[in-house]
Amino acid sequence: MRRRDESGSALVELSWLAIILLVPLIWLVMSVFEVQRGAFATSAAARAAGRAYALAPDDATGEARARAAAEQVLADQGTRGQRAQVEISCDAPGGNCHVGTSVITVRVDSGVDLPFFPAILGKGSATFSLDASHTVPIGQYVESAPEDPE
Repeated sequence: MRRRDESGSALVELSWLAIILLVPLIWLVMSVFEVQRGAFATSAAARAAGRAYALAPDDATGEARARAAAEQVLADQGTRGQRAQVEISCDAPGGNCHVGTSVITVRVDSGVDLPFFPAILGKGSATFSLDASHTVPIGQYVESAPEDPE
């Protein structure tokens, strides 16, 4: 009985295993990093939006500044395509969010597209949902804007 020569087959098997195992592993690591970057960006956007709203002179200006700040922070973090929805709520006496003892809460909902997902499967992109909130108390001893005499 003659033995078959198997020299070189280990190299072929190792090459195939490397391709089969490393490609999904690299995609998984890239996806985790992309989600982590989006999570950091969403958290920073909520913090910046809360600060922008609290420093504004009135509620309408504060809302516009908060949305602009959230978009700017997301762009600065390298997530230009990241969609974000900014929700602002306020627990304030008299309905004015910019008086002492008010508490402003900003919530930013966003999503991150996973890399290379549509190219591989040919379907719509897979999105990982993210959200963050930030609470800003307006100090009790902060000078409030005077009430309108109207």
